[in-house]
Amino acid sequence: MAVTDDIPKCTICTQRFASTATGHSPRPVVWFGADARIMVAGQAPGARVHASGKPFDDPSGDRLRDWMGIDRATFYDMSRIAVLPMAFCFPGYSAKGADLPPPAICHQTWRDAAMAHIGPVPLTLLIGGYAQKWHLNTRASVTDTVAGWRTHAPAVFPLPHPSWRNTGWLRKNPWFETDLLPELRKAVQKALT
Repeated sequence: MAVTDDIPKCTICTQRFASTATGHSPRPVVWFGADARIMVAGQAPGARVHASGKPFDDPSGDRLRDWMGIDRATFYDMSRIAVLPMAFCFPGYSAKGADLPPPAICHQTWRDAAMAHIGPVPLTLLIGGYAQKWHLNTRASVTDTVAGWRTHAPAVFPLPHPSWRNTGWLRKNPWFETDLLPELRKAVQKALT
């Protein structure tokens, strides 16, 4: 069996998720196939993605697609784009309503097999600190890692999470839009052709 058949059946975190403020069950969101051209490595599905079963099927996904310069049809074509989060399930919310981190057991269990299934890709987007720390083996902050994007480009682009919560970060760091995004869009187009 392929990892894409096994991950959707995973229930490792059943007790963990049941004890969160959301008290939900696992629902792994798997959106990758072999030979994709771009890997989007993120954190974990949010509540909306947990409900829809489709990654980045929310306003943050709209922002990410805008950053990439592509439409929904291209983004959801698994032969072109692989979405590989650090955890495949929505981790839930704390009692205070904060996002819980992706459980390490998920990437420890599935990441190597999922990456082997995808194979090498010409372009990897690292969304947020969890993916950046894992892929780049860094302890640097998201701001410092994204500011150093030229070190990794054109094969890897570290990005902040495209959530509305980062709108203030985007305003404080105008270089992201003026310097990084044009190069990201060029790299995306090149990887897809």
